[in-house]
Amino acid sequence: MSQGPQSASNGTDIPENTQASDQKSTIDGDELASLPELPPGIFIPVPAKTPRRKTRWPDAIDVIFEKDPACKNIFEALLYQGLWAILFHRVAHELYKKHIPLIPRLISQFARFITSGIEIHPGAQIGKRFFIDHGAGVVIGETAVIGDNVMLYHQVTLGATGWWRPSPFRKQQKRHPTIEDDVTIGVGTAILGPITIGKGSKIGGMTLVLESVPPNSVVVSKPAELLVKGGEMLEKHQELTQGWNGKDPWEMDYQI
Repeated sequence: MSQGPQSASNGTDIPENTQASDQKSTIDGDELASLPELPPGIFIPVPAKTPRRKTRWPDAIDVIFEKDPACKNIFEALLYQGLWAILFHRVAHELYKKHIPLIPRLISQFARFITSGIEIHPGAQIGKRFFIDHGAGVVIGETAVIGDNVMLYHQVTLGATGWWRPSPFRKQQKRHPTIEDDVTIGVGTAILGPITIGKGSKIGGMTLVLESVPPNSVVVSKPAELLVKGGEMLEKHQELTQGWNGKDPWEMDYQI
């Protein structure tokens, strides 16, 4: 006795909507090939949603466990220079807002001394869950504004391109960047001037940014290029090697 289509399907069929959702959750080769490629060696942004390690500690410490997998326990977290830089800045900023002279700058300079050069001006406005990884050489200017959940790597500069002295007839102007929420800024990056880095953007390492960046953008610098290979100049860079006889040691002076 043969079974009809209905009886054969009892308990064995997978709903069509489930199959459709499974197909949508995968990316085939053509879709993967169509995704934009970044130059090799350039900072690659993390996914929008990353697993975080929830802890019972305040945000300034909890964010360390979230952002840095190398941090294993609270004792290691307390050794992070970026933690102490932001804690001292919170105090200095409150005094700065009350127009208390000198003391905010003294706190800022003391923090710079004990954190191997993290310099945050007391006037800078910094949001919640701010994290500086490694920390050495970070500079944040007076009128910089930083949103929530922002991460900086070492040697990042949030600076100005000029200066304006306030006077009774001219209020202090904004000279430094605004960094919106959920932005990550790679090592050695300089963001200069009163520009805005949009929410959720990723700025690659060793990048000079002089213009505003829209939200959810990725900005990277051009990677280093090989000029001379095995003692022989490359044709595409001959204009940079004019005057070199191809035998003497290669020397090139850079002027920045």
